[in-house]
Amino acid sequence: MAYQPTLASLAAHPVPDWFHDAKFGIFVHWSVSSIPAFAPPNKKGIGEVDLGDAESVAWMFKNTPYAEWYWNSISIDGSRAQRYHRTTYGADYAYDNFVPQFMQLARGCDLEAWADLFARAGARYVVFVTKHHDGFLLWPSAHPNPHRRGWQAERDFVGELTRAVRARGMRMGLYYSGGIDWTFHGLPIDSLASFLGSVPQSEAYARYADAHWRELIERYEPAVLWNDIGYPEKAAPARLFADYYNRIPDGVVNNRFMLGAGEGGQHYDFVTPEYAVLDRILEQKWESTRGIGGSFGFNRAEPDDYLLTAEEIVHMIADVTSKNGNLLLNVGPTANGLVPWAQAARLLAVGDWLRHNGEAIYGTRPWRKADGRSADGVAVRFTQRPGYVYAIVLAQPAGNEVVLDDLQPTVATEIHLLGYGAPLRWQQRGAAVAVELPGDMLTGPAYALRFSQDAA
Repeated sequence: MAYQPTLASLAAHPVPDWFHDAKFGIFVHWSVSSIPAFAPPNKKGIGEVDLGDAESVAWMFKNTPYAEWYWNSISIDGSRAQRYHRTTYGADYAYDNFVPQFMQLARGCDLEAWADLFARAGARYVVFVTKHHDGFLLWPSAHPNPHRRGWQAERDFVGELTRAVRARGMRMGLYYSGGIDWTFHGLPIDSLASFLGSVPQSEAYARYADAHWRELIERYEPAVLWNDIGYPEKAAPARLFADYYNRIPDGVVNNRFMLGAGEGGQHYDFVTPEYAVLDRILEQKWESTRGIGGSFGFNRAEPDDYLLTAEEIVHMIADVTSKNGNLLLNVGPTANGLVPWAQAARLLAVGDWLRHNGEAIYGTRPWRKADGRSADGVAVRFTQRPGYVYAIVLAQPAGNEVVLDDLQPTVATEIHLLGYGAPLRWQQRGAAVAVELPGDMLTGPAYALRFSQDAA
């Protein structure tokens, strides 16, 4: 069908099966901010901030753990990032000075190695930041920044990574900061009012942002349009969406082309809660996004204990999948393009788990409930596909059996442990089912049981 730039027409666009099936993607934040690579580590997530409390919001901006917000952070008087910047570089050292340093170091970046790592991690798609809030472009655009000369890469990082990702069988999505561009709009953002007013609404910026999105679509045909923090009203996003779907029918658009909670008048395919955990199955397709640590961009100030463990990432994938979501997990490479080993090691461990247990994740859909518990209190997450239900037990086995509450398979049900061939012995104990586990089973952050037919 031909899509028109109306909400009624765009609403007919289905979320494609590939996006439902993918479950796990890798986000990449890599830009000029990777040179200073600093933010004060804190574990107070953005979801914990009371947006109705001006003092809490001011604290959030002043103490953001997001290293990619460095330019804004050093513009806020009294912030830790400002003190760090003045001590390390000097009070008069402009953010602009980091640009040539980044361009020099980035020349040696091995994007094939990134794609290898993401594929080994078990990711089914990648979303690459093409322009973050500092406005620097990671592709040689025909529409250069009118306020900053040389504010774009000569090397086509977007094109190279796109080819490398697709060569390994993954989908490629692109991020673009449509709502914030600090080269167009004054700094700092330090309050809710300045945040809500941060999207440039000039005709010039609308043309600029629209030209970039259209250029990215024309050159790279992204599977995901991942916009951030709003979009200028004059850029007519509905027309952009219609043209995008008509070119790439199985593409998807996120919900961040609007700023704030008023989503009723804007089209999107999926919602993107940040550093959030849901307590229920969400009917609307969603994608949980977060860094491995407290920052998206590389933050040299973050100790290892700020990073998720491989076990926590596996549990998060299972939890998000059981509730109709995908996990978009971010990596933050250093300025010279190296993914720090602390991040890479976790991704490799996750990929190893997915190679053995991915049947319970990829291509599944939510079951009649997402959550459960074993008799000894271990958390369980449920998924399903035609003919099968999966129970993902989020711990190593404590003994030679596991008892799952509120499950009543039929007599004909076979139960398998993923990675093992023979069916397991089981028996009904009231409203619970007791499953005998093999003594030589592999240990790890979780294990998955497959029920051959729906458990009542």
